[in-house]
Amino acid sequence: MLPGGYSAVLQARNREEFRDEVVRFTQQLGFETVSAVTMIDRGRGRYELVTVDNTPTNYVEPYSDKSSGRRDPVLQHCKRQTVPIIWNQDTYVANGVGDLWEQQAQFGYRTGIAMALHLPEGKHFLLGVDRNRPLPGDANKLQRLVADLQLFAVHAQEAALRLLVPAELQPERPSLTPRELEVLRWTMEGKTAWEAGAVLGISERTAVLHINNAMHKLKCVNKHQAVLKALRLGLID
Repeated sequence: MLPGGYSAVLQARNREEFRDEVVRFTQQLGFETVSAVTMIDRGRGRYELVTVDNTPTNYVEPYSDKSSGRRDPVLQHCKRQTVPIIWNQDTYVANGVGDLWEQQAQFGYRTGIAMALHLPEGKHFLLGVDRNRPLPGDANKLQRLVADLQLFAVHAQEAALRLLVPAELQPERPSLTPRELEVLRWTMEGKTAWEAGAVLGISERTAVLHINNAMHKLKCVNKHQAVLKALRLGLID
């Protein structure tokens, strides 16, 4: 079963509940502010942004400045990469934009972690968390923070697509075979392909084939994302 800290965001019923869960999880990890951005590419250079955050009121205007965004090395990294970025003052100074850091540091944005999920059909999800005090100096603790955020981002983007994306851009429900659904259910329970195959009386290779077929039909890049999407679409429970 999915851990409660991650599955709670999947159960959000509206934008307000989604925001509350994102902020709650962020603060439990020791960060004061968070920004979750869903971007839908409408083609021909047109795109739609839906942002959920808890940006301080007196920083909303500078935060929304598009010209600053084009200079921001963290945002530019997320536009092009899926690897998380751990940033601080040095990140901005090294890119010749130390003035941007000086501006945001006044509002508590001194260091943080940001990442992006670039999904099929021109959909993107960015998650950034920030705080005023330094990140842990211990490499293992910092790695755990990044891993927790990555796992949460996968769950949050599923909820964001369901709650924030316009109905006309919602994906159609794909048709999965009973066996593909069974393998996904056992994957959700934490079973490997070998274990799922043993339960279902099929070979590991056949189980992998069913997982890959389900991933392809759901347009997902890995089996965990496929499980989450199948849950969101009501294909499994």
